[in-house]
Amino acid sequence: MSIIVALIVGAIAGWLAGLLVKGHGQGLVVNIVVGILGAVIASFLFPAIGMGIGAEGSVIGSIIYATLGAVILLVILSLVKRA
Repeated sequence: MSIIVALIVGAIAGWLAGLLVKGHGQGLVVNIVVGILGAVIASFLFPAIGMGIGAEGSVIGSIIYATLGAVILLVILSLVKRA
């Protein structure tokens, strides 16, 4: 069951990040991958800089957490693409 929730959270987070970062409209599979990678990035980055956002208990918190990480990922990818 938790893998289904992770896929749904990843899809929503990837979709939201695609809306926030212009020019990154992707399909469902890419949104899931971007959302899950965003969650991984956020789980390492935010505690390291002292922003311990607690997303362990709620699905909404997890979506926000993963979306922030996915936005960071998409911005970095767009910067690398330009270079």
